[in-house]
Order: sequence, then C-alpha cells, then structure tokens
Amino acid sequence: MQNFFRIHPDDKVAVALKALTAGSIMNTGREEITLLEDIPQGHKFALTAIAEGEAVIKYGAPIGIAREDIAKGAWVHTHNMKTGLGDVLTYTYEPQPAPLFPERRKRYFQGYRRPDGRAAVRNEIWIIPTVGCVNNVATAIEKKAQIFRRGSIDAVAAFPHPYGCSQMGDDQENTRRILADLINHPNAGGVLVLGLGCENSNIDVLKSYIGETDERRVKFLVCQESEDEIADGIRLVEELAEYAGGFCREPIPCGELIIGMKCGGSDGLSGITANPTVGKFSDLLIAEGGTTILTEVPEMFGAETLLMNRCADKELFDKTVSLINDFKNYFTSHGQTIYENPSPGNKKGGISSLEDKSLGCTQKSGSAPVRGVLAYGERVSVPGLNLLSAPGNDLVASTALAASGAHIVLFTTGRGTPFASPVPTVKISSNTPLAEHKNNWIDFNCGTLVEGTALEELGEALFDYVTEVASGREVKAEEAGFHDMAIFKQGVTL
Repeated sequence: MQNFFRIHPDDKVAVALKALTAGSIMNTGREEITLLEDIPQGHKFALTAIAEGEAVIKYGAPIGIAREDIAKGAWVHTHNMKTGLGDVLTYTYEPQPAPLFPERRKRYFQGYRRPDGRAAVRNEIWIIPTVGCVNNVATAIEKKAQIFRRGSIDAVAAFPHPYGCSQMGDDQENTRRILADLINHPNAGGVLVLGLGCENSNIDVLKSYIGETDERRVKFLVCQESEDEIADGIRLVEELAEYAGGFCREPIPCGELIIGMKCGGSDGLSGITANPTVGKFSDLLIAEGGTTILTEVPEMFGAETLLMNRCADKELFDKTVSLINDFKNYFTSHGQTIYENPSPGNKKGGISSLEDKSLGCTQKSGSAPVRGVLAYGERVSVPGLNLLSAPGNDLVASTALAASGAHIVLFTTGRGTPFASPVPTVKISSNTPLAEHKNNWIDFNCGTLVEGTALEELGEALFDYVTEVASGREVKAEEAGFHDMAIFKQGVTL
C-alpha cells in the first residue's frame, strides 16, 4: 500500500493514505521529503515550501490560501490555510471538448415496467401524508399493512414529514412539488395519499400538482372524513397491493436507469477513492444512454467552473451560473456566510476548506458533458449528466434526487451514516476501516483503490453492484427497514 497520494502533477500537497509519523521520509519520485509533523490519514502535507498568501494546490487547482509560511513536509490544514473564495462571481463560458466514451455492450437489469413505459427498480406501496398532523396515522397504517408485503411487493413504507401547513411562499410550493413527485415516482407500485382535511396542502390542492392518476395505483384518504382512518387506510393499502402485486420483474436496458449522486461525512480520501469511482460509474452509465444527477450546490462552490465549462451549450452554462449564484444569494439573504463549510467531521477527516471539499465532491460527476440543469423539485427529462438545485443536507438532497426521478442514490462517505431516502440509497465508503467497522451501514467499499485496485476495475464493480440493486438486491438501509424523506425549508412558519 502507498503511504501517500499526489492527485495532480501540479499539486503542492499530497494526501496521507495512512497515518504517517514525524520524521518519516516520503519518496515522491523526484525527491525525498522528511515529514515535520504527524500526518493523520486523509490529511495533507506540503510537497514544497508554500509562502504566506500563496495558493495551496490540490486536484491541480487552488483549495485555499496559506495563512502563514508553510515548510516542506509540514501538515497542511485549517490552522495554516484558509478559503480563497469570494461571494457572487461573474463567469465566462469556456467550453471543453466532450470526451469520447468507448462503445459498450448493452446491459440489462431486472426491473419493473410501468403502464406509462417508465422503468422502476422497486415495486413498493408508499403511504404519503399531505401534512405532519397525520404522521402517526401513516406509521400506524404502515405497521399493520406489513401483511401485504408479499409476492412482488418489495416494501410497504410511510414517509412522515413535518410540513404541509403553516407554510408560506416557496416553502409551501416545495412541499407540494416534492410530495407530487414522490406520488408519481415509478418505484411506487401503489400510493396512499393521506390527508387531514383542513391543511393548506390538502388533497384537493395537491391533486393539481400530481396530475392525472390511475385510481388503481393512487388512493386518497381524508382522515377528518373517515370514522376509522386506520381501518380505512389498511383497506386501501390492501387494494393497492392487489394492483401492484400484478407487476413482475423483467429485463430492462441499464440505459433507462436514473441514478442520483450525493456525498456526506466526507474525509480526505473521498476525493481520491469513492467520488472518482462514482464518477467512473457515471461515465459508464451515460455511455449506455443512462442518466445521472449531481446535487448539493453549496459543495460545488470552488469547483463550479469545472462543471460550467462542461455544459453542452451556452444556455446550460447560463443556467449553471444561476444555479450557483442563486444559492449564494440564498445564503446572504439570510445573513449567513456563503462558505460556512466544511463540517467538523469533514475537518477531522482531512478536508480543510470548501474548495478542498468541492473539488473532491465534483469528482462524482465523471467527465461527461452537462446535459441538464434542474430546479428543486423538477423531474429529469434529458439523459446524461444533470445538475440539481438542492442543499448539502444529506436527507434533503437525497429526497430531492428521488423526487427528480432517481431510481437509486449513490452516497459516498468517509465517516458513515445509517440514513435512507425514498429510494435505495447505496452507502459507499472512502476507506476500508470504515467499511469493516460499519459493515451494517456500508454497501460498497472504495478503500481498495489505495490498496492496489484500479479505478477502471472498481468503476465496473460498482456498475455491477448497482445493477444487482436495481434487480432487487437490498441495500443495508433497506435490510434495516429504513425509509426517510426531508423537504427543503427556506422561509417562515406561521
């Protein structure tokens, strides 16, 4: 196993692949460097002297500015470097040539074909409350309705949330759009929409957002109009299960898959192992005609120009500029610092600035051109790489990916997390110790990338694993029975 990794030839820092001790000699192939301090795994050390005010280079790009003179072999982290980012910026479109992907044999997964032609990777019954007031009713129905989880019914799951009333403006619109998107999601073979009756986002209001529905697939229940809402809910779930149980898995081209990409609890290895592997997967799926969606806009700050210049045309470039600057304005309009990132866990793992985090995070996008830019709650319509407006919060962003149409979410992490989302959420570790320690959370280990496995090999292995998940293999969160959702809240609660 290597001791350290230099990501780009122009880098002024290298990343420790394991804990390194002061006095150790690192052979870079150009020279030998004596470490002046202990370097924790995932953290950086200087490959050359860096003067105060000079850019610190990693990934071949600036990740910040030296606060003081940094000696060769010194630990480089938040104590001696800071972000170099500014506020709202002006950008110039400098398009990059699109890469040529080799032709691949057409691959298939075993999925469900819906009557409208869409593909699905799960055949579940979803219970979706319109308002938080009926959350306990939804979970009570879920518990009692587990008897209908049989045959081709993969799960019966409720999605409680605290919204749907006492909201104003964009918050209310966000709730209605996200709920409607989930109700229309192909992974749900049947949906019970559970309302209270007096809420702002009541069933009659929500129907205009949902659009036309098949009454066999979508049932509505207003609790205030029911003498026994739990008994009525169970009866409706039984009807939904009878309908959904008629679907069977069949071969579907992998090019019809829509995969969301997200990271959380990143460490210093995330941008070296897990995120590049997801990027390789993204390129492989897109080469087959598939679709990937990258989100968490605040973690594009500092790497946004790399995405902007991959936009397929000027219109998409302009949309991406708005995507970035609108989110910055959202921060400042609430009196918040744009670059209040990375998190304490990120810093402990070796990430020193938002640029450091963002340049690692955007590795998940691979090298394909940007073909679509989506507003929050907007459903994907164009194959290829799409960018989605959503915050960095794990549950909110993963729910947004599902609402935009993702069949599966790939979630890379250096710290680990047990959460789920409305769709299968694959936890991908950046390091082997995490995969071994939290085997009940982690589904796929990318730590082997620094242990000798080639990126191409690991990308193909991840493609194979995602195909298995799309064909019915449960991820760890599904095995635990976890189903989560969260909606983006931006404004006033009445």
